[in-house]
Amino acid sequence: MKIKIRNLSYDEVLKKPRLKHKKPRKPSRFLASVVRIVSAPTLKKIKFSYTTERMELVGEEPCLILMNHSSFTDMKLAFGIFYPRRMGIVTSVDAMSGILGKLMRFLGCTPTHKYVSDMSLIKDIKYMLKENKTSVLMYPEAGYSFDGRTTTLPRGLGVIMKRLGVPVVTVITEGAFHRDPLYNMLQIRDVKVSAHVKCIATPEELKEKSVEELDALLDESFSFDNFAWQRDNKISVCEPFRADGLHRILYKCPNCNAENKMEGKGIHLTCHGCGKRWEMDEYGQLSALNAETEYPHIPDWYTWQRECVRRELEDGTYLLDEDVDILVQIDLDCVYNIGSGHLTHNTDGFHLTGADGVLDYKQSPVFSHTLYADYYWYEIGDVIGIGDNKFSYFCFPKNNVSVTKARLATEELYKIKKAPRRQRQIKEESESSD
Repeated sequence: MKIKIRNLSYDEVLKKPRLKHKKPRKPSRFLASVVRIVSAPTLKKIKFSYTTERMELVGEEPCLILMNHSSFTDMKLAFGIFYPRRMGIVTSVDAMSGILGKLMRFLGCTPTHKYVSDMSLIKDIKYMLKENKTSVLMYPEAGYSFDGRTTTLPRGLGVIMKRLGVPVVTVITEGAFHRDPLYNMLQIRDVKVSAHVKCIATPEELKEKSVEELDALLDESFSFDNFAWQRDNKISVCEPFRADGLHRILYKCPNCNAENKMEGKGIHLTCHGCGKRWEMDEYGQLSALNAETEYPHIPDWYTWQRECVRRELEDGTYLLDEDVDILVQIDLDCVYNIGSGHLTHNTDGFHLTGADGVLDYKQSPVFSHTLYADYYWYEIGDVIGIGDNKFSYFCFPKNNVSVTKARLATEELYKIKKAPRRQRQIKEESESSD
């Protein structure tokens, strides 16, 4: 999938009208049928099946559907499960650019910015449920999983669930990640895909449970490890390109600690800093060739990288300081190429400059719990996305740097900065109760 790009100076971009909010449309039954028909060959090829739990508690009334986000196949899976139930779909702004975006409007899609507080989105979801009388499909992770585990979830979803007061259904897939993992450059693998569909809360249960209990329910539902599932169930991925791009996830060598010298190619992962090599077997596990295997399980390696980033943040040595190419989005017509700029990321957050000083954007470290980072974004390149509800800045590093590390740093920095605030809040609540 590609995105429409137009070259324009930043001064000209600033003069263009901003994206205007529109109420969600009621989904077209015709377009929904077309999507279901178009999805059928894929669903057949992957031998798609699903199981249900407590779904007898969900009638014909609209419900909130929360689905994990593994690959481009996810929407086809949703239509395979829920069609002909009508669904409004929460979609990222960039995914609705161009002519396709207009069609997606009629399908019931409503745009939002990833990882940006958007109160209008809550109103839109409520409008879809109450006025349009349709269910709502959304991906609470917002971004695709990098390492096959849950992308960090925002806190407070329990508040939204209670406010909406409709049945909450989760959809957790198995095999979708392995069929088309983000790191693997859109190369499709032959893997069977299934899903488990569960009603985790009825309207009555939403009233009875606390926000904390609902958040815990969601955390439990979205607690998965795709690589562990593959290993434990002997799910074979024998394609000879299965390690292509694996360095996108595993950017740091545990042997020599060099960063951005890893290369995933074929079935091997190689560090060009020290020469060490690992082989990825058909069950997704790594083994070093003629040497010690530090992390056979890819998520364990990813966790180690997170710990390393955390230490850098705590001792003040973390820094992203890179020249970037910048695309800007302010509407649904296209994204605008405004040329080059410079992006820094440290304990003060992000700072993006460009357009001869006209562009000067800063983003606080507590702005968001995670980062819009993506691999091979719209077949352009690895990207770091920042911005607010008016401007989205998509930054493509000109040098070989890891957008994965930037995401990990954003998540860990958010925790570090938020912790003192939460401690003060707990202390104040305790003192007031006394």
